[in-house]
Amino acid sequence: MTNQPLPEPFLTLHTAFVLVTAVLIGCAVGALSHLGGAHPALSVLAGLTAGGGAVPVLRSLVR
Repeated sequence: MTNQPLPEPFLTLHTAFVLVTAVLIGCAVGALSHLGGAHPALSVLAGLTAGGGAVPVLRSLVR
């Protein structure tokens, strides 16, 4: 066995946490929008917008 250094992770823990949390926020907003009676396409757009908008906010909050 040789002592090789471990490879760098594909994503850092910070990045993974921010992205997973943004996906959860997007899913929650989309589901609540759909349950509120919005058209399914509008619910998807609301979820995508909320998830995308959450990334910079979460990135600054988690640091």
